[in-house]
Amino acid sequence: MRLELSKQASFIRAHSAWFIGALAIAAVALPFFISDYWTDVCVFWGINVLLGLSLNIIVGEVGLFNMGQMAFFAIGAYTTAILSERFGINLWLLIPISGLIAAAAGYVLTGPIIHLRGDYLLMVTIGLNEMIRITLINNPFGLTGGPNGLIVLDQFRIFGHVIQRPADFYYLVWAAVALLLFCLGRLQRSRVGRAWNYVREDPIAAEATGVNTRWAKTLAFTLGAGIAGAAGTIFAAKMMVISPDSFTFMESVILFCIVILGGMGSIPGVILASGAMMVLPELLRNFAQYRMLLFGLAMAVMMIFRPQGLWPSQRWMTRLKEGDGE
Repeated sequence: MRLELSKQASFIRAHSAWFIGALAIAAVALPFFISDYWTDVCVFWGINVLLGLSLNIIVGEVGLFNMGQMAFFAIGAYTTAILSERFGINLWLLIPISGLIAAAAGYVLTGPIIHLRGDYLLMVTIGLNEMIRITLINNPFGLTGGPNGLIVLDQFRIFGHVIQRPADFYYLVWAAVALLLFCLGRLQRSRVGRAWNYVREDPIAAEATGVNTRWAKTLAFTLGAGIAGAAGTIFAAKMMVISPDSFTFMESVILFCIVILGGMGSIPGVILASGAMMVLPELLRNFAQYRMLLFGLAMAVMMIFRPQGLWPSQRWMTRLKEGDGE
């Protein structure tokens, strides 16, 4: 099995430029060959990719269990709705603004819990997600609209063209994904990315070699929260109506499953798993009542037969070559 996976990795590296080019061409042409309904499915696939990549920084790169990512997604979406409605701020400006506010919230909210590990951190982040959701329902200062949520009236515009058709949002979302993929690819190969991996493999050894583990963990949480918040702006513009029901605990579970199924630390794996989580349920609509059963079964099968994920990360492939894993 190690030899087979190593051959797959070598083939992908050797043909990566051709593969990426063909994939980009196919992605650009796709809306011309599918209906608006399936284009919308691909839009939400792209949004889930953005969220999955933001969580992958925390779970995959640093190894911190986090099920509170939807809280920062909600902060970004509500920031967009509130600032757009009350101050008329352009949505293009709200992407970085929502990202910065969500990142600040991530820094403040995770600061007291960053020392926790494993299941303890997981349980606290679940509570964090519910805390934010219940706060939105309670409509503090009349800002969030309570259970009914808020309406986003503004839309993105490019040279006077209003982005409102499914194909328009498709290109917007996947352009954001492409930009994020480029940035995260560079980040993985940087000193920060290597420090994250050291912390993930052995925090004590990383501390001994001079890595500030608390800083590395806090940076991962803050950056992941910021990306999720920026994605919230696109989500709010697409949905036009946002409510606390869009940011439930179940959504956090699905997001966590995306990272695990794709392969912890694997960027292509997140894209594949996000597609599986979005496209397959649409194909199996006649079996909607069994959807969560199928998700659970898929997770169990993956953990037994392919624990490295759909597309193993380079770190896992290196372990296989060294004979450290299966």
